[in-house]
Amino acid sequence: MVRFILGLAASQVHLRVAYEERVMAHTQAAIVGAALSDCGRVDTLSPFELHHQAAVRALADAGLTKADVDGFASCGMGVLAPIEVAEYLGLRPTWVDSTTVGGSAWEVMLEHAVEAICCGTANTVLLAYGSTARADVKRGLRTANLALSNRGPSQFDVPWGHTLIARYAMTARRHMYEFGSTIEQFAQIAVDTRYNAGFNPEAFYREPIALEDVMAAPMVADPFTKLHCCPRTDGGGAIVVTSLERARDLPKLPVTVLGTGSASNMTTMSEWEDFTRSPAEVSGRLAFERAGLTPEDVDVCQFYDAFTSMVVLTFEALGFCGRGEGGDYLQGGTMRLGGRMPTNTDGGGLSACHPGMRGIFLLIEGTRQLRGEASERQVSDARICCVNGTGGWFSSAGTVILGRE
Repeated sequence: MVRFILGLAASQVHLRVAYEERVMAHTQAAIVGAALSDCGRVDTLSPFELHHQAAVRALADAGLTKADVDGFASCGMGVLAPIEVAEYLGLRPTWVDSTTVGGSAWEVMLEHAVEAICCGTANTVLLAYGSTARADVKRGLRTANLALSNRGPSQFDVPWGHTLIARYAMTARRHMYEFGSTIEQFAQIAVDTRYNAGFNPEAFYREPIALEDVMAAPMVADPFTKLHCCPRTDGGGAIVVTSLERARDLPKLPVTVLGTGSASNMTTMSEWEDFTRSPAEVSGRLAFERAGLTPEDVDVCQFYDAFTSMVVLTFEALGFCGRGEGGDYLQGGTMRLGGRMPTNTDGGGLSACHPGMRGIFLLIEGTRQLRGEASERQVSDARICCVNGTGGWFSSAGTVILGRE
């Protein structure tokens, strides 16, 4: 009897593995549309209009219409997000997501969308974003600094005046203390990202900068000067995701979602055990394992870079280099177009566009690179792209591995 039960259990495991392999083989998901709204300085449009612009353009890019969309994901605005945005877009989705985990929300929501498509609870999912962060500050509608809650865990940080920038500056200072990295190494990230932006006509800043410019810029939060920090812009973007089987009948080259992973960390700085470790250590491991790939297989990267320290910790967390080796790894133009690991090829959040939650822009640029649509900034024969979004102050991470068929 025991032998029978064990045999039955083994048989069930075998059948489940076989089933999952069949499901993944036939219902893998792919990005089939990707587009930006107007970006940079947008004083005449509302966030709803930017959502609409991006969504319409992404659907047109995919060769689809609103009637094809049964899933919608968005966050960051509206009392009933994403219901209000879906209503504005004229959608009545039967699958919705508004996961709000900061800038990594778009990578996490993409993971959810892929799961929905593979399970059959959604067929075509639209992810859209729009923000007038720069215009709002200009009009006095919001403050330039992130306002922290005086309730819940954040209440214990508020009395000490920690701003978002200060939290990231602390990660840089700790990395310098622990591993001997230098502020010049962090500054070089801003220089190399601006170099990439010079090839992107849509970038907010395109003028070249030198290491001396970053070092001499006004101090914002020690050790960060202004050029270690992203600008505040307006803008939006959208992507369309469907099954790979359906994607092959659409006009554009499908970009397959090969693997995803997500992880949470903390919101209270006192609960963060090590300021030099990103939750991307967890999300990256999951994404690479699920994709069956390693960092050595990657041709191009798109990493969240609101501040230069994010880039160093992300490269280390994902295994492109060892712990504490990020500063050295990024020397010599590693991130530049033509470098050994082109990263943030559109100019990133540091130079191209940062309206508040940049994760959607990483996916759009990754899609363009794998399709061969990046014009002067195109990475030659790019087949695998690693995308990593960071939320809050390393409070969350979402990693996506994209591939070209």
